[in-house]
Amino acid sequence: MSTVSDAAGSAAPAAKRRPVLSDRTKAERKLGWYLAGPAFIIMLAVTLYPILYAIWLSFFNYRLTDPAARKFVFLQNYVYALSDPLFWQTVETTFFIVVVTLIFELVIGMGIALVMHRIVLPRRTLRTIVLIPYSIITVVSAFAWLYAATPNLGFIDPWLHTLTFGLTDPTYNWFGGRWSSLFVICASEIWKTTPFMSLLLLAGLAQVDSSMEEAAKVDGATWWQRFYKVILPNMKGALMVAVLFRTLDAVRIYDNPQVMTGGANDTTTLSMLVGSTTVDRVEIGMGSALAVILFIIVLIIAAIFVRLFKVDLTSTGRS
Repeated sequence: MSTVSDAAGSAAPAAKRRPVLSDRTKAERKLGWYLAGPAFIIMLAVTLYPILYAIWLSFFNYRLTDPAARKFVFLQNYVYALSDPLFWQTVETTFFIVVVTLIFELVIGMGIALVMHRIVLPRRTLRTIVLIPYSIITVVSAFAWLYAATPNLGFIDPWLHTLTFGLTDPTYNWFGGRWSSLFVICASEIWKTTPFMSLLLLAGLAQVDSSMEEAAKVDGATWWQRFYKVILPNMKGALMVAVLFRTLDAVRIYDNPQVMTGGANDTTTLSMLVGSTTVDRVEIGMGSALAVILFIIVLIIAAIFVRLFKVDLTSTGRS
């Protein structure tokens, strides 16, 4: 008996016991569920139902103009999509835009954030000016860059011709080739969304304790050493949010390439392929399969970034 009671006594502290809740705490929890429950159910229905329905449709060979011929094909749409060279070409184009725009937006956005963080007097005016490109509707921005880069119409060719002392062609067709088209598409993305990146990074800079920078400065650390070893580690949460949001946004890029090239010169992105398959060709099953693949790519990227940065945003925001 004593052996059993001793074993039970030693195991009890190790076991995880549930805290005993008071009646008031139980009542508060119940009230919380009553208040937040309807919103939670609506949010779940709005977000989860379309995803599950898209997954269900992706298992069918379903053309909207011929609903009677709808046929269950299980994973055949996925196999066909992943074996199609056009799909991988759109993935290549999409991730080229993602990598290029993210690198430039991160570097330029950090520079703008550092300037706004140091400047005190016209800070509000500076933030307003920086936010102007981001306030413009994406389609309007795309048309502006389309006209700016159009030969004999836009200002880019004449300006380059003047700045390079006549070395460039004043009537160069930026949309005549793949890489020049992607250059304009990336430039328009960088111009429009860098302010968003800079504001997120500015919020991260505001969280860095200035006394730590001062201590590093007293110890003889250079500006780069303070930036790399003090500032960046302490704004990891804001950095992750900025990089993650912009990456996911760039993966779903649609407006700029659709307006500027319409997919010509191998500039079709993954979102454009989903749109053309679903809307133009009305192939609902294949379009749903492509949308699900895009959704899975987004989930994988989000998981990689969260694991890479090792930041718990639900606690203190620091690793």
